[in-house]
Amino acid sequence: MANVKTGLNSIVKYLSTKKETGRRSIGLLVDGPNVLRKEFNVNLEEIRDVLKEYGNVKIGRVFLNQYASDKLVEAIENNGFEPIICSSDVDVRLAVEGMELVYNPTIDTLALVTRDADFKPLLNKANEHGKETIIFGVEPGFSTALRNSADYVIVLENDQMNYYDEYVPEAKNSGGSRDKTSNDVLPGSHRKKDAMVDY
Repeated sequence: MANVKTGLNSIVKYLSTKKETGRRSIGLLVDGPNVLRKEFNVNLEEIRDVLKEYGNVKIGRVFLNQYASDKLVEAIENNGFEPIICSSDVDVRLAVEGMELVYNPTIDTLALVTRDADFKPLLNKANEHGKETIIFGVEPGFSTALRNSADYVIVLENDQMNYYDEYVPEAKNSGGSRDKTSNDVLPGSHRKKDAMVDY
């Protein structure tokens, strides 16, 4: 398993070291019914702030089903996101919008907030077309397939943001094999409370 780093400051530093020349143009899509739940305490404002350190969030859409409360829709709008209310399957609408971003020449980076493995083909298509991909996954239940398909993986768990670094240091005196059980955790700030929730 890859090394795990923790904390908001650590995440910001992680993304800032990954940016290429110039700032990135980011399309952010959020799977509302899957991640905006009380038990997850996901804070969209915090996700947007982390991405702003890396680039410009040109598109920020939160996909909701018809059961979303007016309070949730208002909170999403107040935080600068566009709520998309879907009368049918949210996953299908998000995937279609995601494909539009893949073919949008002004978007460099596709960022998804979801746990759902159904979006693995979208990430693969984005990578195939030269887009950077960032996945914000929520534990428990974050798909391993998603984790292995994105360029950058940030996990929201227990009120903390963690990222998985692909580099695993060589184990000493082990003939060059990698230590795959290492879970280095860096100290960092806890995530903000009072996240937007409620499905």
